[in-house]
Amino acid sequence: MVSLNSPIHLQMLRDSWLAKTLPARIFKAIRNELRAGGVYGLEWGDPDVWHPLKFVRDRYVLPYVKSDQLAVEIGPGGGRWTRYLLGFKKLYVVDYHAELLRELRKNFSRYPQIAFIQNHGTDFPGIEPGSIDFVFSFGTFVHLDLDIIEAYLDNIRTILKPTGNAVIHYSDKAKIIARENPGFSDNTVEQMRAAVTRHGFRMLEEDTTTMWHSSLIRFALA
Repeated sequence: MVSLNSPIHLQMLRDSWLAKTLPARIFKAIRNELRAGGVYGLEWGDPDVWHPLKFVRDRYVLPYVKSDQLAVEIGPGGGRWTRYLLGFKKLYVVDYHAELLRELRKNFSRYPQIAFIQNHGTDFPGIEPGSIDFVFSFGTFVHLDLDIIEAYLDNIRTILKPTGNAVIHYSDKAKIIARENPGFSDNTVEQMRAAVTRHGFRMLEEDTTTMWHSSLIRFALA
């Protein structure tokens, strides 16, 4: 037990003051940038470092990566999650924005198993129907309105294998931080659950507690 006259608390205070000085803040920013390796998206949390994202990685991503299977990542950004999907035989990274796919290529163009696909909004050009074992999206559906999500669900149903899994991270406006973020779409656990069921899927797992502004759902063909 630390005694009342221990200097530990005053040292913690001094350390806090030091960490807030400009040189310390500059050093920290440079260190974080180098640690991120230039991957766009890590500024919103590194799944190797931040515990809630580590949980998402270990629970909803890594167990589904199989070297003989095919996967789709929707809205890969700069590759924050793509890094963990490289073990698939084929990985289709799909985005509406050519600029984001160009950003992704900066770090991932050397991987022959990746196919970079620009879609028209919610479709999957060039992906064979019923060929995909795993669909994953994190940080994208939180910004999509429910009608766009439902269009995506229709198209996911087309490409997913009967034995496949899909994991979608989405906005949960029942949580105050989501409500206060104007960039988050108007969605809730109940709405997402109903949409998934309505579009021919069965729910396998829901996570409404790991993230403070959003939720996750894992589902498969009904």
